[in-house]
Amino acid sequence: MPRTRNSVATRNRRKKILKLAKGYFGSKHTLYRTAHEQVMHSLKYAYRDRRTLKREMRKLWIARINAAARMNDISYSQLMFGLKIAKIEVNRKMLSEIAIADPKGFTGIVDKAKKALEK
Repeated sequence: MPRTRNSVATRNRRKKILKLAKGYFGSKHTLYRTAHEQVMHSLKYAYRDRRTLKREMRKLWIARINAAARMNDISYSQLMFGLKIAKIEVNRKMLSEIAIADPKGFTGIVDKAKKALEK
C-alpha cells in the first residue's frame, strides 16, 4: 500500500495556529514554527495571568478599603473583624466600590463595625 499523507489535517492545524498568531510582530505571525512557539508562550502567559489578575485585584480592593477606613479612624483589620462580629457579609470588591462611590454609606458600615467591636 502506498503511504498516504493527511495534508488536510496538517493544513488545518497550521492555519489554526497562524490564526491565533494574527497581529504578532515580525515573522511570528507568518512563519509556522515561530508562530507556534509564540502562541504556546502566549497561552501559557494568559493562563498564568488570569490567576495573577485575581491576586492583584484583591490587593487593590484591600488598599482602597484600608484608605477609606483610615479616613474613618479605624484600621483595615479592625474594620474586617468588626464586620465579622456584626455579621455583615460584604465582599471586598463591593466594600471598595461602596468606599469610592458612596463615602457616607461606607461611614455607616464603619460605624456598625465600631459598635460591634465595643461590645
